[in-house]
Amino acid sequence: MTYAKRTTALPSYLNGLLSAGKVVFTRDEAQQAIGTSVGAFLDAAERQQRKHHLVSPRQGFYVVVPPQYLHWGGPPPPWYIDDLMRHEGSPYYVGLLKAAELHGATHQAVMEFQVVTNKRLPQLRIGRSNIAFYYRKDFDPITAGIAEQKTDTGRMKVSSLELTTLDLLRYPHAGGGLDNIVTVIADLAERLDGRKLAALAGAYERSVSQRLGYLLDHVGRNDRANALHRMLTKKSQIPWVELEPSLAKDVEVAPEPQDRNERWRVIVRRLPEEDE
Repeated sequence: MTYAKRTTALPSYLNGLLSAGKVVFTRDEAQQAIGTSVGAFLDAAERQQRKHHLVSPRQGFYVVVPPQYLHWGGPPPPWYIDDLMRHEGSPYYVGLLKAAELHGATHQAVMEFQVVTNKRLPQLRIGRSNIAFYYRKDFDPITAGIAEQKTDTGRMKVSSLELTTLDLLRYPHAGGGLDNIVTVIADLAERLDGRKLAALAGAYERSVSQRLGYLLDHVGRNDRANALHRMLTKKSQIPWVELEPSLAKDVEVAPEPQDRNERWRVIVRRLPEEDE
C-alpha cells in the first residue's frame, strides 16, 4: 500500500462509519477494514487525533468526532457509553443525577455523566464531557432496576427511578449534597413504585433505606415509603442512624439534633431544604 493510500484510508473509514450512524470502533476492526499494519494505523490515528477528528478514551478504543461536535471535542457520552463499557467488559448503568435528569428531574445542573460499574475506573474527559465512574461490586441483586434506553446511535443502560433514588443516598457525594438530593427526590417521588423500591432496597445497606424513607416522608410522599418501612421492620427493631453522618463526626462540635424521627430512627441535625 502506498503512502498516499495509507493517509486517506482512515479518514475514508471514519466517514463511512459516520454515514452508517456509528461513532465507535476498535483498533482491530479498523486494521481489518483498512488492511494496514499496527504501526501504520497508529500513525494515521494520531494524525486524526491531532486534527480533533478522533478521540481514544481507552487503549484500542476510538470515538469519531462528527463535524457538528468538533467544537465540543467529542460527541455526547450516550453515543458511545454502551460500546465503551462493553470494551471494558464490565456491567454498568447510567445513574445518579444523570439518570435523575433522564427521568425528568429538572432542578439540578448535572456537571458530569455518572456511570455505576463494577470496576474502579478513573474519570474520563472527552472533549467537554466529564464521565465519572462509581463503584458497585455486585450487580446481580439490582438487575431488575436497570433498563435500556434508546440513544441517537443505539442504546444505553439506565437506572430505574427506584434504583436512582437509592443510589443517591448510597453515594451522597455524587448527589451534590443533601439539599440537592431531597430536591431530586421531590421531583421523582410521585412516580416511584413503592414495592419496586422495597424489593431493590434489600441490595443496599439498611441505613440507605432509612435515610431515603425519611426524605420521602419529608417531601410528603410517605405513601411511596410504606413498603420500604415494612421491609425494614419485619425482622427486628432498626438501629438509629444519622441523616448526615458528616455533621456528627466530632461529637463536641456536632449540632444538637433538630429531630429524632421514630418511624425511620433517623437523627436529623439539620433539616433538609429543597432548592428553589
